[in-house]
Amino acid sequence: MRIVLIGPPGAGKGTQARFLTERLSVPAISSGDLLRAEIREGTPLGQLAKQHTDAGELVPDELTTTMVTHRLGEPDAAAGFLLDGFPRTVRQAELLEESLAEGETALDAVLAFDMPDDEIVQRLTGRRICSGCGTTVHMVFSPPRVPGQCDECGNELTRRADDTEETVLRRLAVYAEQTVPLLQWYADRGLLLRVDALGAVSEVTDRMCAALSLMTP
Repeated sequence: MRIVLIGPPGAGKGTQARFLTERLSVPAISSGDLLRAEIREGTPLGQLAKQHTDAGELVPDELTTTMVTHRLGEPDAAAGFLLDGFPRTVRQAELLEESLAEGETALDAVLAFDMPDDEIVQRLTGRRICSGCGTTVHMVFSPPRVPGQCDECGNELTRRADDTEETVLRRLAVYAEQTVPLLQWYADRGLLLRVDALGAVSEVTDRMCAALSLMTP
């Protein structure tokens, strides 16, 4: 299956993508992960992308599209894939549709995860990431045993530059302006499936599977 996951930042798309990739035996491709890898490596693309992400802005369509379409050309994506975080604009969706058509394929479904803005702000501003092992915790939902210290390796917990309240609100405004129009674009193509993203991970997984007519284990 070829599936796109759409939703505001912090809606849990990545968590659900991990479940689906195991269930469907296809790779979960996160544009965010690809971009962060470029940023870590300090490539020219990563340096340019960092300027946008730190400001809570979307990376330009051309940069993201080039990176993702290259990834879709790798052998493990030939039989299907999950796209998390791409497309984020109608233009990106058009470019993706054109690229898939060239390979005589098309998307099977688009899952849209719905969550209120106030819940997203609480989720993201409370998130902390270990500077050593990369473990993610939440100061409200999964606080560390020792404040500011990773339970796994003892290194310092830090907040991502784009997890401040000001930046989260900016990201939500950008999402509403540039990504929300995608929902109607995909609905018009008969691909859109909406999923309530509030609640426990297992509850959201059940709703997602029901939308896809899959049965959970």
